Amino acid sequence: MIGNDSRPAAMVADGRAPTMTAVGQHRLGDPDVLELVTVPVPRPGPGEVLVRVAATSLNPTDWVHRRAEGFLGAIPAGAPPRVLGWDVSGTVECVGLGVTLHDVGDDVFGMLPYPGGYGAAAEYVVAPARALVPKPRDVPHTHAAAVSLAGVTAVQALIDTAHLRPGDRVLVHAGAGGVGHLATQLAAGHGAHVVATASRGHHDFVSECGACQVIDYTTTPFEDEAHDIDVVIDCVGGDYPDRSARTLRDGRGTIVSLALNRTERLPARPGLRHKLMLVEADHYSMCTLEELLADGVLTPHLAATFPLDRAADGHRLGETGHVAGKIVLTT
Repeated sequence: MIGNDSRPAAMVADGRAPTMTAVGQHRLGDPDVLELVTVPVPRPGPGEVLVRVAATSLNPTDWVHRRAEGFLGAIPAGAPPRVLGWDVSGTVECVGLGVTLHDVGDDVFGMLPYPGGYGAAAEYVVAPARALVPKPRDVPHTHAAAVSLAGVTAVQALIDTAHLRPGDRVLVHAGAGGVGHLATQLAAGHGAHVVATASRGHHDFVSECGACQVIDYTTTPFEDEAHDIDVVIDCVGGDYPDRSARTLRDGRGTIVSLALNRTERLPARPGLRHKLMLVEADHYSMCTLEELLADGVLTPHLAATFPLDRAADGHRLGETGHVAGKIVLTT
């Protein structure tokens, strides 16, 4: 353990800085660029905590930023390896100055600030204290990590942006995906009538998440089957917002698009709200997520779990685009 002096227990006798194992990359590319690297254990600054990571989970942003510059830019030659990962669940190892939300030994989970706060695919990570909340006692670290970024996205899309109300008809695209299956659970838990798109093999799974109707997007134009929709959660982008607008009740409603790199805002028209949303690491959203997880409203489905040294396999699986739920990495 470490105290407020920020000296990890791994500190060696001669005072050298402690090191840890992480999943890093020195260049952009396919999953083979990922490797186990030895890097210094980060030190928390004021308002931050050091977390001993038990689990992190993969999101599409992980493989997007592994292979392309994205929000993070290129990896300069000679720079330390880039360690991705935005979801974290683990135990507080030490706290920085001014931290009162958490104590050493607390089990916590959360998401690092997006996009610039990556680094959770490692044995330790530093996070703002307000980005973390207590992990419910009965929820495993694997499940807490799986729900963080995807769950906050669902909360911010449905509750904060679309202002979901009981009785609303909600269309969730990619209903079996990481965000999609949690958005389906959240909407159903709030008394909405959920229509979701998913391939045929995932229909039973999405129905179990709470969807009243599941449309096979591979064989049927969803706009021919979904009607009188009030809220659309678009995890796909491309032409989906335009097509989704045809499903709205009397042409009025809210479309929240999450695939920002593939989406253009729809032309403004009366009664239509099209929001392009980028998830934020927000303490209020995390507190909401903690409550939803503890109450069983949200139950993340784990498609696969890999140790850190098989992170590349997790990326390969995720990039197939046919995963139901989340992929988790454990330390």
